[in-house]
Amino acid sequence: MLEGLPPNGASHVMRIVCDERNARAIADFIVETFDPTETAASAFEQDGGASWIVEIFFGDPPDEELVRGLVASAAGAEAAMAAQFSQIAKEDWVQSALAGLKPVRAGRIVVHGSHDRHRLRPNDLGIEIEAALAFGTGHHGTTLGCLEALDRIVKRRRPSAVLDVGTGTGVLAIAAAKRLRRFVASCDIDPIAVETARANAVANGMGAFVRPVVAAGVRHDDFLGRRFDLILANILAKPLMLMAPSLARVATPEAELVLSGLLIRDAPGVLAAYRAQGYFLRESREIEGWVTLVLKRGGCGSPLVAPLAAAGLDPKSQGSD
Repeated sequence: MLEGLPPNGASHVMRIVCDERNARAIADFIVETFDPTETAASAFEQDGGASWIVEIFFGDPPDEELVRGLVASAAGAEAAMAAQFSQIAKEDWVQSALAGLKPVRAGRIVVHGSHDRHRLRPNDLGIEIEAALAFGTGHHGTTLGCLEALDRIVKRRRPSAVLDVGTGTGVLAIAAAKRLRRFVASCDIDPIAVETARANAVANGMGAFVRPVVAAGVRHDDFLGRRFDLILANILAKPLMLMAPSLARVATPEAELVLSGLLIRDAPGVLAAYRAQGYFLRESREIEGWVTLVLKRGGCGSPLVAPLAAAGLDPKSQGSD
């Protein structure tokens, strides 16, 4: 599991050896708290799964007391006391990230590093992302959830106009372009992410199909007057809620919205924001505590999975076929 865009010249790391549950909880909580351009997290098993290592990488010297407090909130005081801080060289970050980076499959799409290029099957559509660009590799539950939703959608229809909002490393846009063999509009508020996504698109042979732009949401000249029948947005709950009206404006009447970056507790608020725009839940999937929602206008809903039902959502309120 990897999350976060590694800081340029990451200089410090926090390491904790613990069980899998706490390792994932710490990685998720820390990266959710900090600016993703300033921190990165990896969590991976060792000794055959008997224990896990969680590592948090920082671009600047961290406030150790603050970070220990966050670890305690996520996994308890014992984990906080076990945290060890040290300085690192850039190559140490890459080596560590590679240790946890394994190929991730969503249908024919396989996201992998160059070290696993040989694992691709003849009919696979590989997307090669280096460990040093770990944000959006598909290993985090949010990106993987979107990739799997994309795979299910393109198996039953072929969207003609796709938009990827908050593209990160460009994995979702590249995946859509490879599956559909057509141009995919994409954007991100972070210029570094846009530069990274462009480079990844070129490296994966999709430079002509994926040309991301720097934009806050869909406020960009490239999107004026355009409408999309598939919108992917793997961001965070608050910006997704704020963007509900603008995404609805650029969506065709039959469009599906694939939304992620959500913890289970975030789903009710996001659904309420899009319900106000006429959208209903078509499907939802949970991976490692993170939820991906597929929404559509007109009450084209399906039964809720258990995690969302546990969050207090009534399937009857989400529309029906």
